[in-house]
Amino acid sequence: MGKKTTWIKFRHRVIRNLAGAVLYPYTRLRYGIKIDRFTEQEKRPYLILLNHQTPFDQFFAGLSFKGPVYYLATEDIFSNGWVSSLIRWLVAPIPIRKQTMDVSAVKTCLRVAGEGGTLCIAPEGNRTYSGRTEYMNPAIASLAKKLKMPIALYRIEGGYGSEPRWSDGIRKGRMHSYVARVIKPEEYETMSNEELFSEIEKGLYVDEANADDGLFRSDKRAEYLDRAMYVCPFCGLSTFHSHGNEITCQTCKRTILYGEDKRLTGVGFDFPFSFVAEWYDYQKTFINKLDTREHMSEPLYRDTAAVQEVIVFKRKEKLFKRADITLYGDRIVVTANGTEQCFPFDEVTAVTVLGRNKANIYHAGRVFQLKGDKHFNALKYVHIYYRNKNIQRGDFDGEFLGL
Repeated sequence: MGKKTTWIKFRHRVIRNLAGAVLYPYTRLRYGIKIDRFTEQEKRPYLILLNHQTPFDQFFAGLSFKGPVYYLATEDIFSNGWVSSLIRWLVAPIPIRKQTMDVSAVKTCLRVAGEGGTLCIAPEGNRTYSGRTEYMNPAIASLAKKLKMPIALYRIEGGYGSEPRWSDGIRKGRMHSYVARVIKPEEYETMSNEELFSEIEKGLYVDEANADDGLFRSDKRAEYLDRAMYVCPFCGLSTFHSHGNEITCQTCKRTILYGEDKRLTGVGFDFPFSFVAEWYDYQKTFINKLDTREHMSEPLYRDTAAVQEVIVFKRKEKLFKRADITLYGDRIVVTANGTEQCFPFDEVTAVTVLGRNKANIYHAGRVFQLKGDKHFNALKYVHIYYRNKNIQRGDFDGEFLGL
């Protein structure tokens, strides 16, 4: 029999040390972040759980710990041909299928832990749109117990002010990342899964829907906020356009200013929300009162986007460079080159947002990705889909909208 192949390779440590020498000064310069080293690590592997605010969160955690860290990453990272192959060779992230119970990912985590590797997971699975730590899957507690590793609760603060998910730019402000608490196996082995999950939630919860963390300076503070907002408190379902420090409702033409302290101010009128989180909460409440069955004949939204099929863990194949996308209360319809494809919600298993503004549709065992222009709002597709699913289940009071 041949030698058993291990997940952990010596090169991962070498690459981590080389990358760390470059990334530490780069992240300090780019984000102005204070990264606390985890001095109590010694030689033990850890399960790092972090709240998710910026695209660089995994690097902040990696720079706090010695040695290589193995991250869970969604299928989109692994579906880019040779680039994905290079990432696998360099750092061996652990693939996980978004919006599924991925048994293979759990087995790989157990394998890496058994080999003495440190793991890093963002239990939210998504970067926050609101500035508050969002929904976490309770299954993280069960996984943590199976791994039997000390849990490092890693907090990232100031990331939403510096680089909100809906933005392409970075504001100059203050950030801080650090291990807030360690929960040792002997501590959590007597806890129920619910009790452990509660401790994880409390340890990772960050609320940046306030002006307490200083100023974040940029001349494009509101740019692409229309990727997140699609409900106007005056008009209901609407579209917005953002530019510079302002965002404007295209229905009522009211303009909102996004301040350096993250405050929202109506230009010439009283805007009812002080921060994006309050507006975001209102938007979710609005959708959770929407009866999607009343919007089956006329579309709620029309967009244009490129459409590609994701061959999971392999590549992406472009289907249409430009297609018309219509969103109804019970389906998404893609029209291009004289053809029409319908994605009825009762046949779709999930709709997700990836990155800043890509939408994935999981249908009949295939994955289709919509990628619009920079102002494309993918979030509304997710919210409307999950609202429809709640209604189909008879759960008219259901609040979970997929994120």
